[in-house]
Amino acid sequence: MTADGAQSVKARIPFIPTLVVVAAVATMIALGVWQLQRRDGKEALIARYSQVQSLSSSVAWPRDAAARADALFRQAGFTCQRVLARGAVAGHSATGETGWAQTATCAIGGGEKAEVVLGWARNPAQVDWAGGPVLGFVAPGADDEVRLIASPPLAGLSANAHPDPRDMPNNHFAYAVQWFVFAAMALVIYVLAVRKRIGG
Repeated sequence: MTADGAQSVKARIPFIPTLVVVAAVATMIALGVWQLQRRDGKEALIARYSQVQSLSSSVAWPRDAAARADALFRQAGFTCQRVLARGAVAGHSATGETGWAQTATCAIGGGEKAEVVLGWARNPAQVDWAGGPVLGFVAPGADDEVRLIASPPLAGLSANAHPDPRDMPNNHFAYAVQWFVFAAMALVIYVLAVRKRIGG
């Protein structure tokens, strides 16, 4: 290619769009790398939680975010002073049967409340339970909260499955792959567009 041809090709490559695409591709690659780092951190966290399951000592019922993270999968307890609400969610028994986890939301003092899984049943019909002392294992709940899986179960229910750290979502690798694919697609589409512009 002659010097004039090279100059012509260079002139046809749009500077601003190219800069925008390069920045976008770099951002997507960075997000993919970040997801891989998060995956490594999540795997380490799951390994740590798997180890604490073997501890026989119990912890105080956690009342803030830091304490909740430290208490996960440990034994704990509280006194349900008053039952505020009852419910049932799909769950598994300790033997792996599919059914319903019977739950209760409790007032535990200090203006706070906590959720407890009383036990497992084949149907969602609620059982009578007026509160009292509860022992069990701390499990992840909704919105970064925690709940207590009663052990032994309460209100004549069967044992619910114990919380398992391996059930924690760890889909960061899939997210990383998505970001890398998006980056590759953006780059290929832009290269083809520029080649068409130059060829035209």
